Amino acid sequence: MSKSLRETEAVETDIPARMDRLPWSRWHWLVIVALGITWILDGLEVTIVGSIASVLKLPQTLHLTDVQVTSAGTTYLIGAVIGALIFGRLTDKWGRKKLFMLTLGLYLIATIATAFSFNLYWFVICRFITGAGIGGEYAAINSAVDELIPARARGWTDIVINSTWWVGTAFGAALTGVLLNPAFFPVDLGWRLAFGLGAILGLGILLVRRFVPESPRWLMMHGRFDEANQVVAEIEDKVKREQNVDKLPDAEGTISIRPQGTVTFGQIARAMFVQYPKRAVLGLALMIGQAFLYNAITFSYGLIFTTFMKVPDNNVPFYMIAFAIGNIVGPLTLGRLFDSVGRRKMISMTYIVSGVLFGITGWLFAQGVLNAMTLTICWSIVFFFASSGASSAYLTVSEIFPLETRAMAIAFFYSIGTAVGGSLTPFLFGLLIQTNNPWVVFDGFLLGAVLMVAAGVVAVFFGIDAERKSLESVADPLSAAKSHSAGVAGKGTLAAQNE
Repeated sequence: MSKSLRETEAVETDIPARMDRLPWSRWHWLVIVALGITWILDGLEVTIVGSIASVLKLPQTLHLTDVQVTSAGTTYLIGAVIGALIFGRLTDKWGRKKLFMLTLGLYLIATIATAFSFNLYWFVICRFITGAGIGGEYAAINSAVDELIPARARGWTDIVINSTWWVGTAFGAALTGVLLNPAFFPVDLGWRLAFGLGAILGLGILLVRRFVPESPRWLMMHGRFDEANQVVAEIEDKVKREQNVDKLPDAEGTISIRPQGTVTFGQIARAMFVQYPKRAVLGLALMIGQAFLYNAITFSYGLIFTTFMKVPDNNVPFYMIAFAIGNIVGPLTLGRLFDSVGRRKMISMTYIVSGVLFGITGWLFAQGVLNAMTLTICWSIVFFFASSGASSAYLTVSEIFPLETRAMAIAFFYSIGTAVGGSLTPFLFGLLIQTNNPWVVFDGFLLGAVLMVAAGVVAVFFGIDAERKSLESVADPLSAAKSHSAGVAGKGTLAAQNE
């Protein structure tokens, strides 16, 4: 029988240490594939809307204006903010697995409904619900990944998983490049098929997720130690079979836990803003900077190319593919450095470098010296660094707060970052682009550059050296009764750093 939350004695457990000492295996790849699909779906959704922006303005389709098209992007982001907050809370309360199944199901229903849009209002409502599903995914997925992946690989794993957003982008661009070609499909059919095919991809991965277990760490924090030990034992058996070994490395260190179950909002607020105020500033700066930069480009990419570069509508997706490649290569190249060189150095470097390069690119754009190809090259270089930086923002907010608050912390910082730095950005750039004045658009680019550089400077001073450290040593669990090994948890390690 599982331990009751009403029992007052603490329970000593080695569950975190057992998870962190596991050798890399096919089971870990299953986790990455099954859960990392979230970012691919989000990239797919954003790219489809960006690529079909000009098509949605046609009388044969929904006959939207520039502002209405970009406002649909804003609605999607608002839905993501609300979904993250609601489902983030439920992720901490009900468990990681229940929520990453529920939120993906919500996404599937909403994106299929989007394909049947017949006017602006239906389209906007569907985008809102789709965003809510994706926003909820962020909290559930990042929580589960961090708690299932060994500490030594947590950095590059998170960076690479989050960068798969651009795999979805490339797939969406290639998909719409074909579906929007009137030689293959009628104008009012191709864009609808794009949403339907995205739903098929999501349905396939929903089936794979059945094989990903509940987080043993979450079970432990809710007093379900027997279940947690059973899950870890099953994972260990799978890893031993895959590695063809009889014995795994010894788990080093234990932690004493007095389960609290679902913590209150007051406990969450105290952890974020009283116990770790500098970490809260760091999380907000990183999330706001990357949200503005990415939403500035991804939701207005098609309009910039068709308005200022005179690129035909059906050619825009192919430029997006080249742009996406830079975003994918960056994390694949730099990702492991976040575990070796370190979080603080790499986060500050990627933010500051990408911010400076983005400002320079904006100035060249305003000067009129760039064409469609050279602008794509410049943005690919910028986002080679920015993609790793943006991914590290999610990694940061998911690992620097106590385990009991993890999903809610991710949801909170994502929501604030998106609300402040991202939700109005598509609408803002729609207004800027509508002026047909590149210098006016440059003002938006400059703001994005300043936000990224500022976030990088914050990381220099407030960054946390969490590389290769267990989650419990980066931030003491609220339910930790005492520590038995500094390598697992304990005051005086990273939990008190910079606070």
